[in-house]
Amino acid sequence: MLTQLCIRNFAIVDDLIVDFKHGMSAITGETGAGKSIALDALSLCLGARAEASMVREGSTKAEISASFYLERLPRVQSWLEDRELDAEGECFLRRTISAEGRSKAFINGAPVPVSLLKEIGSLLVCLHGQHDHHLLMKPEYQLALLDQYGQHEAKLIEVGEAWRSWQALVKELNTLKANETQFLARKQLIEYQVQELTEFALAEGEYEALEAEHRKLANTSGLMDDAGYGLNSLYDGEHNNAYSLVESVVERLRSNIELDSNMQPIVELLDEASVRIEEAVRELRHYHDHLEADPESLAFAEQRLSTALQLARKHHITPAQLPALQKELEEELASLSLSSDRLETLDQDITKAQQQYFSLAEQLSALRTKTAAALSKQIATTMKQLNMPDGQMLIRVQADNAFASLQGFDHVSFDVSVNAGQKPQPMQKVASGGELSRISLAIQVLTAQREGLPTLIFDEVDVGVSGPTAATVGKLMRQLGDSNQVICVTHLPQVAARAHYQLQVQKTTRSGRTFTQMHALNDSDRVTELARLLGGDTITANTLANAQELLAG
Repeated sequence: MLTQLCIRNFAIVDDLIVDFKHGMSAITGETGAGKSIALDALSLCLGARAEASMVREGSTKAEISASFYLERLPRVQSWLEDRELDAEGECFLRRTISAEGRSKAFINGAPVPVSLLKEIGSLLVCLHGQHDHHLLMKPEYQLALLDQYGQHEAKLIEVGEAWRSWQALVKELNTLKANETQFLARKQLIEYQVQELTEFALAEGEYEALEAEHRKLANTSGLMDDAGYGLNSLYDGEHNNAYSLVESVVERLRSNIELDSNMQPIVELLDEASVRIEEAVRELRHYHDHLEADPESLAFAEQRLSTALQLARKHHITPAQLPALQKELEEELASLSLSSDRLETLDQDITKAQQQYFSLAEQLSALRTKTAAALSKQIATTMKQLNMPDGQMLIRVQADNAFASLQGFDHVSFDVSVNAGQKPQPMQKVASGGELSRISLAIQVLTAQREGLPTLIFDEVDVGVSGPTAATVGKLMRQLGDSNQVICVTHLPQVAARAHYQLQVQKTTRSGRTFTQMHALNDSDRVTELARLLGGDTITANTLANAQELLAG
């Protein structure tokens, strides 16, 4: 339930705080005073589009906030808890708009996308506007009204999911078929490439090893020469090889140790060097003896390297990346093979999905047909109450595969007759503007009873209504207000008089600027305001008496 609306620097409103209560509240005021401004501001808190022109002239920012009491609204509380926005049984919505047109949205103090305001707004408030009868001409709006009244939401979700599944499979099939030629060509190409790489079978790290082996084999002669030179210089040479020179020095220095003990560590180092030379010679000799030219191995390495380079150039990569490429192509080939298999099974899957959709759509169509009969009867009854004694309503539900969509496959037509002896026809053909307004009002009142929303708002939906019909409208609104919070903007005294509470909107001018205010009326003020609505600017004893009679009735 809406408990308070605060508006600052919005349109011609400077600063306004309005408290609302349970029951029916009527908002009245002179033409042009801004009766609908409060509802326009509330719409912004419910996610409506914001524009810079909404900011009061001379102000840098407009701010609107709406407070809701959530007792007996578990669906709203769950919605808030799921998004970690709960605030212990209350909901506080706020919207700001800068003079540049930038807007910000908040729920219980937390910044949120405007889309979340729309989501929670749809759970809190239903707004019926004075131009809804124009929407009533549209088949899609008629269908939505029928589903709303019949509370078909669960079945609509099932049908929508079945439709999306079916269409997704159809899209997949069309995509595969459209790309079938390219698909087969790609598969054949990859099959060839995978075969080529598989036959070559370059292992991970093999290319680097081949390069090292090739360098060694290609330089075997030089390696042997250098190894021989090393052996000769270190040990094998007859004159002045490193080993004999070190041994000669060690022998000469060792004889001096008795003369100077400082010579001892030097001799030990040279002894160690002699041992190291011997070890190096053994290793070098082993290397030299096992080093030999291997033309076959060299040719094999050259052939492998050459093939690797050719394949790498073909795929625009380095030779070392060939193993990874082979794995990648093998995975793509497996995927393409699965897609090929998928193409063979899609027709069967599509048939099953289509059957599932039409089965659910038929169930929804049966629900709509049943709901249409009940709603037709109730609309006709309400039309009679609204001074259309010969009014008839026939809601036709026609199943047609051509209309298959997320909402099922039904075409709905609201056919009406307003004169005796006249067969029901599409309402745009037989109903006048005033009659359409009353039919729309009848439908809005009936569907509002099924919406399950705590707050129902009617913005001048009684346009074109007067006399006894206006009294009936007031009675219907009052009945809704006994179980819901109803807020209606009206110019009819018969409607305003039936409200539990009445708010008056006034526009004033101060220092060349316009201001709009709204305040609650007590019983005495209500009589005066109702008298104004009855008689205009001139209030007489008769209009006051009439106003008192309306209020008492």
